Amino acid sequence: MSDLNTSMRDAADDVEQMLDKLLVLEGDPEDRVLEAMRYASLGGGKRVRPYLVLTSAAMFDVVRPAALRAAAALEMVHCYSLVHDDLPAMDNDDLRRGQPTCHIKFDEATAILAGDALLTRAFEVLSNPDTHDDPRVRADLVLALAQAAGEHGMVGGQMLDLLAETTTLSMPEITRMQRMKTGMLISVACEMGAILGHASEQAHRALRAYSHDLGLAFQIADDLLDLNATAEEMGKQTGKDADAGKSTFVSLMGEEKARNQAKILRDQAIEHLEMFGEKSDLLKQLATFVVDRRA
Repeated sequence: MSDLNTSMRDAADDVEQMLDKLLVLEGDPEDRVLEAMRYASLGGGKRVRPYLVLTSAAMFDVVRPAALRAAAALEMVHCYSLVHDDLPAMDNDDLRRGQPTCHIKFDEATAILAGDALLTRAFEVLSNPDTHDDPRVRADLVLALAQAAGEHGMVGGQMLDLLAETTTLSMPEITRMQRMKTGMLISVACEMGAILGHASEQAHRALRAYSHDLGLAFQIADDLLDLNATAEEMGKQTGKDADAGKSTFVSLMGEEKARNQAKILRDQAIEHLEMFGEKSDLLKQLATFVVDRRA
C-alpha cells in the first residue's frame, strides 16, 4: 500500500493547493463567507472523492491541471454537504475532522451561506474554459455532478436518511439510501475522470460498476467505524446512528456479515477494472484501503 499512500498524500496536497487557489480572500465585506468556505474545505480529510477523479483521469492521460480543477469542484460539493449535514436542523454535530463544525466556528446562517456558495462555486469552476477547452466536456461534467448531487442523488439520499430516523428501513431501502447519499459522489468521481478523458462507453461502464461496489463497501466500512471507532480516531462524533436506533447495514446484518459483505464488494470492484490492466492498480489498492481503513 506504500504506492497508494504516497499517491493519496500527493493528491491531497495538490487538491489542497487548488482549493486554496480557487477560494481566495479579496478583502471585500463579504469575505466572511469565503472564510467559512475555506474553513470547511481546507486542511483536512482523506480526499477520497477527488483522488478518484485524479486517478481515473490519469488512466486516460488527462492533463493534471484539468483533472485537479474537476477534483476540487467535486470536493467543494462534498464539503458543502458536510457543512449542511452538520447543522442543528440535520445531524446537529459539533465536531468535523477534529475541529469545530462550520456553524460552531462561525454561526448557523454563515454556515448555510458557505455551503450554498461552495455548491455554486463548484459549477462555476467546472464550466470555466480553464477546466477543459471542449465545451461539450464542460457541459457533461456539470450535468454529471448536478445529477449526482441533486434530489435523485446525494440530496435525495439525505432525505431518506432523515426519514430513517422515524422509520425502520429494509435492506433494499438502506442500500438505495446509501447508494444515493454516499455512493453517487463516489460514482461521479470516476465518471468525471472518464468524461475528461473522452473514454469509451465500455470504460465508462467498467468504472460505473467499480464505483457502485466501492461506494457500498465504503458505507459499510463507515458504519463499522461509527460503531467501533472513537471520536478522536474519526475526528467526529461516533455512535449516533446506534444511539438513535437508525437502521444501518451493520444493524441489519451484524458486524461479521457486514465485514464479509464489504470484502465481497471490494473483490467485485477490483474485478470490474481488469480491462484497464496495470493502469488501474491504484484504484484496485484504493478498494482495499476503503474496506480496511481505521478512520
